[in-house]
Amino acid sequence: MYDVPSIRHGKRIAAKKPVVLVLPPQNYKVRAFVPETQVCSIHYGYTTRVTVDVMPDPFIGKVSYISSHAEYTPPVIYSRESRAKLVFMIESVFDPQISANLHPGQPVDVEFRSK
Repeated sequence: MYDVPSIRHGKRIAAKKPVVLVLPPQNYKVRAFVPETQVCSIHYGYTTRVTVDVMPDPFIGKVSYISSHAEYTPPVIYSRESRAKLVFMIESVFDPQISANLHPGQPVDVEFRSK
């Protein structure tokens, strides 16, 4: 992963350094953080139902990753629960046609369902 610095008009950039980093929709994923009490009920391949405030229909994806270790909730998570609890990160992926409607950094609500 490249660390792309903030670049302003007139700034000189070293040769062979990235200026723009583009992430194609097929590489979009949703990261959710679930409490320890719920992580055991979620499995690889489960259906993920992701809702966004401005879209009437949910995005349907699949669980592609479940963290093997707990961490503290990141400070940027929009959660109604206490941020001091340990959580596990879970990632979901989508078909490219679906993920093209998602935007990196967009807050979402995630619901997990068995296959």
